[in-house]
Amino acid sequence: FSSISTDTHINFQGKMDKRNHSMVTNFILMGLTDQPELQLPLFILFLEIYIISIVGNMGLLLLIRISSQLHTPMYYFLSNLSFIDLCYSSVITPKMLVSFVSEQNIISYSGCLTQFFFFCTFGIADCYMLTAMAYDRYVAICCPLLYNSTMSQTLCSMLVVGVYTMGIFGAITHTSCLARLSFCGNNVISHYYCDIPPLLKLSCSSTYINELLVMFLVVVNSLVTTLPILISYAFILSNILSIHSSKGRSKAFSTCGSHLASVAVLYGSVIFMYCQPSSSSNITQQKVSSVIYTTVIPMLNPLIYSLRNKDVKDALKKIRKDWIVS
Repeated sequence: FSSISTDTHINFQGKMDKRNHSMVTNFILMGLTDQPELQLPLFILFLEIYIISIVGNMGLLLLIRISSQLHTPMYYFLSNLSFIDLCYSSVITPKMLVSFVSEQNIISYSGCLTQFFFFCTFGIADCYMLTAMAYDRYVAICCPLLYNSTMSQTLCSMLVVGVYTMGIFGAITHTSCLARLSFCGNNVISHYYCDIPPLLKLSCSSTYINELLVMFLVVVNSLVTTLPILISYAFILSNILSIHSSKGRSKAFSTCGSHLASVAVLYGSVIFMYCQPSSSSNITQQKVSSVIYTTVIPMLNPLIYSLRNKDVKDALKKIRKDWIVS
């Protein structure tokens, strides 16, 4: 009887420990690779990418801020996109760089949820900001005479507020559902940041609701953001085809191609990452797709949206000329 009582107490205590997620006080991030010979090259590579991203997005923010000729709705949205990309990459990349130079990259439970919250906030906001920019381009190309009255300061501010609101709402929803899960025993995250798929694999409670919620929100956010982009560019392309100047068509097609390419890469990697069952997902494929939208895209956006733009080049030349004169 004593033995049975002891075993029952141990089993009961074990179940209680599994239900208490506070049992796991920290996680260990495995990073991109466990091969020692790749640690230093990858550290240098992603450090360069991060520096380019910071310099590019910060420089674009300052340029739009100080150049009066860039105080237009298009560059207002672009400055917010740069701010989102700046924060987006800074939430993930520094911790990833630590994993290349340390034996164990440890993050606390609360720190893990905090990182995920901001990652989710800026990731969702990035998608909606691209949608707002597509609408701005639609009005500019298809309704040029009504552009100033349509894209008023009030409407632009409302669109930007809506972008951040959707990001925060989605982040709160996902983070709240993650917080209700129990984590007991294994605390090694097979990733370089705290994200839903690897965290669901570590949970010792049912993740069915979380997986359904992830797929539902990804599909909804994808449709809400991509459909307006596709519709806007359908009208834009139709309008471009009516342009008689080959130079004008070429310039417009180049702008649309860059935007649509960025949208395709972003949404393709996100959908590939999240719209598949956790049981069938490959961790290497997840890491590759994650690298694209957490580090590469924030670096590319300043290039494809600004450095190829004539207005930005003119603003840079003007500032450089003023500095030389002064």
